[in-house]
Amino acid sequence: MYNGLGGQVGNSIQALENDYPQFDFLGLSHKELDLREADKIDQLFEKYKPSFFLQIAAYTAVDKAETDIDDCRLINAISTNIIAKACKKHQVKMVYVSSDYVYHSTVGSPIKETDANEPKGVYAITKLEGEIAIQNNLDNYYIFRTSWVYDSFGQNFVNTMVRLGNKLDHLKIVSDQIGTPTYAPDIAKSIMEVVQQNIEKSVKHYGVYNLSNQSTTNWASFAEEIFVREKIQCEITGISTEEFGAKAPRPKWSVLDCTKIKLTFGIELPTWNESLQTCLDNRSKE
Repeated sequence: MYNGLGGQVGNSIQALENDYPQFDFLGLSHKELDLREADKIDQLFEKYKPSFFLQIAAYTAVDKAETDIDDCRLINAISTNIIAKACKKHQVKMVYVSSDYVYHSTVGSPIKETDANEPKGVYAITKLEGEIAIQNNLDNYYIFRTSWVYDSFGQNFVNTMVRLGNKLDHLKIVSDQIGTPTYAPDIAKSIMEVVQQNIEKSVKHYGVYNLSNQSTTNWASFAEEIFVREKIQCEITGISTEEFGAKAPRPKWSVLDCTKIKLTFGIELPTWNESLQTCLDNRSKE
């Protein structure tokens, strides 16, 4: 059972259903499980008796969250706590997709799961609160911290750049935030690989894992690569985070060390360059 159908990772999970015929999938959309009414999860557990619950849905409007504090906390933290309690009651294993924002690191070297959490901004703080709620209630959980998520169809950086690049001659893009764009289908495949190993091979190793594509870039360079591959004629000027002036603080360093998931489950995602091409190829098929 997974919550977040309609979102980038949720739809990517749905696309994998035929690859795992041994499992019964139940994807829940906003209409079926509004995270503002997360107590209804107990009824769903009673009805379907899932082995795993994948909590993929989240409040991700980072800037809006700075003024929409109560709703962001309700969705990312309070409802996650309710779901975790229900998982404990019904002995359901839980997966939670979290964010590089919980680190907000400036160390300059790949961030390990054991590095300090210093979230800044409402979104970041509530994502960490969601993690803590799970850890306080459960032993059987996987928390996957990922970064710069995009896919071929949703509202994300790649699709925004293609749209704006085809409309404008010049764009100013932040160039001092370093991280790794991560393709949503790669996240979904990794989650299902862990679930499969847990159920079929009894490989447990519960805990927190970084999960992102490999290699690094910045937002301006990412946009330039998109334009080159899509043959878009649009000039880019790199600007600072301060010049951009977003409401919510952004981590300037979000390079995740994914050694743990590689050594534990044998999972190593492609480079962001490779996955970007896959994404653009899939866009062209739509």
